[in-house]
Amino acid sequence: MKRSILSVLIFVFLITSSGFGPSIGGEESLESAFKRIKDEVDQNSLAYSSLGTACQTLGHRLTGSEKGKKAEEFAFNLFKKYGFRDTKFQGFQVEAWARDTVTLSIAPPKSDDFREVPVVSLAMTPVEANITGTMVDMGNGLDVDFEAKKEQIKGKVAVMNIGLVDPKPGQKNLHRSEKTALAIQYGAIGVIFVNTVKGQVLLTGTASVTGNLISIPAVCISWESGVEIRKWLLEQPGLLSLIEMHNVSKPIKARNVVATLKGDNKKYRKEKIIIGGHLDSWDLSTGAIDNGIGSFSVIDIARTFKALGLKNKRTIEFVAFMGEEEGLLGSKAYIERAKKTGEIDEIVYMINLDMTNNVSGFNAGGRDELVALLKEIGNKIKSIDPAFGNEISNSAGLHSDHQSFLLEGIPASAPIGRLEKRVLDCYHANCDSFDLVNKKELENTVKYTAMLLYGVANTNSIPAKKLDFYSTRDFFIKQNLRRDLELGNEWRWGKD
Repeated sequence: MKRSILSVLIFVFLITSSGFGPSIGGEESLESAFKRIKDEVDQNSLAYSSLGTACQTLGHRLTGSEKGKKAEEFAFNLFKKYGFRDTKFQGFQVEAWARDTVTLSIAPPKSDDFREVPVVSLAMTPVEANITGTMVDMGNGLDVDFEAKKEQIKGKVAVMNIGLVDPKPGQKNLHRSEKTALAIQYGAIGVIFVNTVKGQVLLTGTASVTGNLISIPAVCISWESGVEIRKWLLEQPGLLSLIEMHNVSKPIKARNVVATLKGDNKKYRKEKIIIGGHLDSWDLSTGAIDNGIGSFSVIDIARTFKALGLKNKRTIEFVAFMGEEEGLLGSKAYIERAKKTGEIDEIVYMINLDMTNNVSGFNAGGRDELVALLKEIGNKIKSIDPAFGNEISNSAGLHSDHQSFLLEGIPASAPIGRLEKRVLDCYHANCDSFDLVNKKELENTVKYTAMLLYGVANTNSIPAKKLDFYSTRDFFIKQNLRRDLELGNEWRWGKD
């Protein structure tokens, strides 16, 4: 009799020490749910075909454009088709930006023999600009580079790398918008970015840390053009650049698309998990990788939950954000609305998919408390699908929609994945097209992220709680993100 009681106590301890507990009251075990998710995605995933249709019929998905509006409707209709009655548009007003024309010409000092260089405008640059200025090579465009040439750069045009070239030990790159902010801060009248991808690739992207238009022109040239100009600069210091650009900017309305799956457990249904990815893209290409593979994974994860009739303790919102490329505009609008309605207090976790591909593990997003739970979920996935790598990392970054949630102290993280170099080389470029998408790798993202979502939605407790105002400050300092937020005008905690 004592032995039987002891056995029961051990069994109960093992169950309750796990985050999930027994399968009672009709709740499905993780193993059963994961097996069904695996079979459903392997056999019936529509992510690849839906993304292909969108790329073919819509083209790009630039926020504020007619194609962007059609992309919003495309996502809305997919959610509805997959059975989400509670699907809605969440509108917000933004200052839309679209490129028109741009030229960059180079000439020696005291010469009118200008040589044109292939160039592309960065987003959120002025509606009109026509400047001529001496070029100064600012290297990688970091704080240390600007400080070293703070007297030389005033009233000049900064030439700097998008990425890091021959960095010193411990150096960390800045986002192109942060480098532009530094250029403005130090008095530059224009910026010429040099792409670090070889092969005559021109890169676009926002040059604004705020989402508003910046005051100086910022453009990007290829690696090869950069090498040539820098060589010329060494031979003829004082080389001049002429940047002439015309863009279009006007207030428009854009829409996030939100599909809601209500929680089934009375105790937990008020807790809300957000899984999102930005639907918008730049206008140079169809944005199949950035961020078609992310946003269409989110939509297909939603389809998978509906197709299987999965029950979740917590409420889940599947969100296709717009305006991410211009400065996280959609996720910022989502947060502002949640603050006004009080729903911000219901959000307990956020999963972001931005260019996530071929998932092999999970990132705890800098929250140590999450590591054990993610490992546990990963172990269960691996027991069902040995191909899953179950890698765990734990660091936070910025410059995607999860940032808006991190700033509110909400735990936010992402799956770990990989993209081939040839794919990454087309980041924000005109070669980001559907032929880069790998069907199996896309379906791996859907499959393993759906399992992660189901696990977090049904755990008895999410160990990482929402941080208060000052704990959020300490979190960003620990993650070495203070300077990035200061440059982005997002640091809310003063100078101390």
